[in-house]
Amino acid sequence: MRHRRIDQLMTREVVSVRGDAPFKEVARTLAQHQVTAVPVVDGDGRVVGVVSEGDLLRKTADQAAAPSGLPAVPGLEAWERAKAEGTRAEELMSAPAVCARPEWTVAEAARLMEVQRVKRLVVVDGEDRLLGIVSRRDLLGVFLREDDDIRREIVEDVLGDTLRLEPTALAVEVHDGRVELGGRLPFRGMAPAIERMCATVDGVVSVSCTRLTYDVDDTERGGGRS
Repeated sequence: MRHRRIDQLMTREVVSVRGDAPFKEVARTLAQHQVTAVPVVDGDGRVVGVVSEGDLLRKTADQAAAPSGLPAVPGLEAWERAKAEGTRAEELMSAPAVCARPEWTVAEAARLMEVQRVKRLVVVDGEDRLLGIVSRRDLLGVFLREDDDIRREIVEDVLGDTLRLEPTALAVEVHDGRVELGGRLPFRGMAPAIERMCATVDGVVSVSCTRLTYDVDDTERGGGRS
């Protein structure tokens, strides 16, 4: 099966800042390029962190409390306090950056975003050099794939090349990314595997196998016909 790779979805023209970039330069970069975060790179172009609007606002909020004698912003951990007191990108940034590899699939990138609770991933090569940025919106674009393309991949790649079934062995219907399979299988145990493989096809939202029947129920001891 042909999964879309991150290097096919990512934004390649990415603005970044050096670790020694001062606060105002970082703020100016975010404003000029209309982005909410930028990667921070070292002298060799390796990604060392990410600095965001939130990092800059944390410092602004902390500074606003000091002149009036108000207490420091509550709830800041020690590492957050250090960031709030920073004046350069390397002091303000979140590190290490949450990164993806260009060969990753949409599912792999989405899983990392969910685990790390981030909206974007920095894409780096094997030496951690910046290649691009991939966002949630980029990943969601996969689900705009045409139904005919999804059906063709299921019939040719999943049923044909992988399972060695005839193209007409099963009825495959796709509507708005929702796949419905119908027809008769030799064995009942094939259904879960087919469902899993169809679900991994790019653009698939859901898979229904309720219309599948079978000749032999190999999921029960001794087997039996449906």
